Amino acid sequence: MSVLAVLLIAVATSDLCRRSRFPSWLPLLAGPLAVLLFGLLAGLAAAAEIVLLVLAAAVAFGWALLVDRSRRRGVAEHWPLAVLLTGVLAMLLLGGLAGPADGLVERWLRTVGWRPTVGLSADRFLLILGLFGFQLSTANELVRQVLAAVGAIKPHGEPQASDQLRGGRLLGPMERLLILGLGLAGQITAASLVIAAKSLIRFPELNARRGSTSSVTAVGIDEVTEYFLVGSFVSWLIALIGLGGAHLI
Repeated sequence: MSVLAVLLIAVATSDLCRRSRFPSWLPLLAGPLAVLLFGLLAGLAAAAEIVLLVLAAAVAFGWALLVDRSRRRGVAEHWPLAVLLTGVLAMLLLGGLAGPADGLVERWLRTVGWRPTVGLSADRFLLILGLFGFQLSTANELVRQVLAAVGAIKPHGEPQASDQLRGGRLLGPMERLLILGLGLAGQITAASLVIAAKSLIRFPELNARRGSTSSVTAVGIDEVTEYFLVGSFVSWLIALIGLGGAHLI
């Protein structure tokens, strides 16, 4: 579990560094550096652990490189998702070769004295940190890849369904963080209310655009609805998988 947590943190760090104001090479470097940093903090220094950390760094680098290529080409590609899923599965299957996280992370958890960290192992702390970071930016990229694959995102220069829905890139991470946080706190009903609330908020907006989208923006209401439904379901699925992983792993 320790190496899986480090991989999630590395991928999340890489995607959080993907901003227009940052140099394009930063995400490529951020992932491997995050693997090195958190590997050291977690005390993962055995031979098998080092091999798995090198694999995690390669996956983070490959993900960042392939996502950047997909964005520049403006087309859907299956390689980024394939690399990420392969890396996660490899860490799940081979993670038993690595020992539990220890080092500075474990010592910090013992001394910090915060109520949420009482009795929390370093492994679980790193996993939760990775899952929350994953929801912030990497999940957005996964949603974008799926939307592009089903044709809900058009080539650059054409009117986009996303232009008709405000705040999706901000609301998505917020709702995923709420679902994951409430689920970890045992408030499953409250987490389901977050999903229902988004649907209720978006429905009047979709209904109001029914007669205007096709004539004004060349984007039909069916395309906007598809974008909303596919994007929302993929976003919720990522949050729920993260919640399930936090409980089962």
